[in-house]
Parts: sequence; structure tokens; C-alpha cells
Amino acid sequence: MIKVDSLVKRYGDLLALDHFNLEIHKGEIFGLLGPNGSGKTTAINCMLSLLKYSKGEIHLFGEPMRCDNYSLKKRIGVVTQNVAVFNELTVVENIEYFCGLYVFNRARLKTLVDDAIAFSGLEDYRKFLPKKLSGGLLRRLNIACGIAHQPELIFLDEPTVAVDPQSRNHILEGIRKLNANGATVVYTSHYMEEVEQLCTRIMIMDKGKAVATGTKEELKAMIRTGEKLTAEVYSLSEPILNEIRNLNGLFHAVYENDLLTARHAAGGNHLALVLDILQRNNVAFRRVTSEPPTLNDVFLEITGKELKD
Repeated sequence: MIKVDSLVKRYGDLLALDHFNLEIHKGEIFGLLGPNGSGKTTAINCMLSLLKYSKGEIHLFGEPMRCDNYSLKKRIGVVTQNVAVFNELTVVENIEYFCGLYVFNRARLKTLVDDAIAFSGLEDYRKFLPKKLSGGLLRRLNIACGIAHQPELIFLDEPTVAVDPQSRNHILEGIRKLNANGATVVYTSHYMEEVEQLCTRIMIMDKGKAVATGTKEELKAMIRTGEKLTAEVYSLSEPILNEIRNLNGLFHAVYENDLLTARHAAGGNHLALVLDILQRNNVAFRRVTSEPPTLNDVFLEITGKELKD
């Protein structure tokens, strides 16, 4: 669906995209992650032919993407991070307008608009102006305007920013339905849990480059962080802590404020070994857990930053 080869984009002396490469296959929900300034939005705008770039090639649906390639643009839906609707138009009028940019048959247009309203859960708000909608409903309208013409390829840039939990769940479920109905989705978000739930593959960008790409399992396997073990332990002496630290495959064990935390390699029986040491030494403990690395752990180790930074 998308192939980007050695894309270079400069803003004066700033290198925004540094020989950026990307491949997205039909039917994927592809997550694009990166800290602010990593080049995500620039890459998307270049793919949509909204920005000129210095070098490289972009192909969508197997064809070169150009600003005047309207046959390709009709097959694409875009939902921007900033809500882009007309405040003077009602919900149904907004959707009719944006869908009407691609669909000229009136009967077909009406069907698509009705479908988009039902899809977005906006049936009770057809005649409302945007200023009368809550933040979550406004986001739903923004999505409805971008997907009403039933595009094959959809770009969703932070679609759940500052929405209530009910609207967030509605939006995420809607994205799954779009994908199930055949749409390929490019998705950016600052919410790691959304990306883990939705995306079939994920790319982490930093400084205009793709630094890691794969499924969430493949990305987690790339890092040294390992699984995280935590235990509420009382009066853990230094000799016993050293015995735990010396376990094969366990590293970075720290004991502070009655909490033991350690990292260990995936697999094995590290949790059982730690419990055995505590029990043999009559050390009182409470809740003990072992958790796999999160996508946030991956992002932090690869980029050295939090996603929100």
C-alpha cells in the first residue's frame, strides 16, 4: 500500500527526514511512534503530497504519489490531530461536504453519509453545530468526515487526544471495524496502550529515521530490559539481596522502601528462584509479580526519551 524509499526532507539547515524508508502492506494497522520532532508528521505530509521533499520516492497503491494524482487521493482518508470541520455547518452538513469532494452521485452520497453517522454514533446529533458537541463527539465528527467516502487507506493522526474514555473506546472500536472492512490504517498516538491494542506492526522514529520496526513482540525482543520482577519485602538484608543478584539471568536488582525490583531474561523460573531464596531465609513478603517489558520500555531504551517528550 505504501512504499517510501530514501526520503529526505530539509527545512533550511534542519534535516527533518534523513533517508527515511517505510513499507506498509495491505490490511495492516501500522503504528507510527516517535517523540515530538522525530519526523512523523513530516513523513505523513510528504506521503500525502502536501509537502515537497528533497530526495526519495513515494509510491501509494503501487503508483507514484504526486500532488495532482487525484485518482490516488480519492482512495485515501485523512483524520488530522487538529479538528478540521466547518463551525458554520451542522454535523450532517460537514460530513456531506467532505464526502462530496469524492462522491458526486447524490443517492450514493446520502447512503455514505448515513453510514458514517451511524458508524460514528452521531445519530442523535445530526443537526448540531460543532460548538454544541463535546470534545469526544467532535473527534468522532472529525473521523466521520475523513472516512465517509470509504477510503482504502486511512491516516489517523492522534485521533483520541483529550477525549473521554467512552469516546476513546468508541473510536478504537471504530478503527478495528474499518480495518476489518478492508481499510489499511496508518496510526499515530501518544497512548502506548492504544498502539499495543490496535497495531499489527509498529515503527519507532527518531531524528528523521526509522530506528526500529516490527510487531510489538519483535520490538520487545530487541531490548535488554527483560521482564520486570517486583516484590513487597520486609527487612531484606544485604547478604540475601546479593544472593538474589547472583541468580543467573537476573540483573539490576534494587531494594528500596520495602520494594524489591529486578530485571531478568525472558523465560526461565526466576520468580520461583527469588521466592525460594526469600522462603529459605524466612523473609516476610507480600505481593510478587513478574511482567514482560512494555512498549514504553522499548521506546525509552531505543530513543532515550519518553513518547511525550
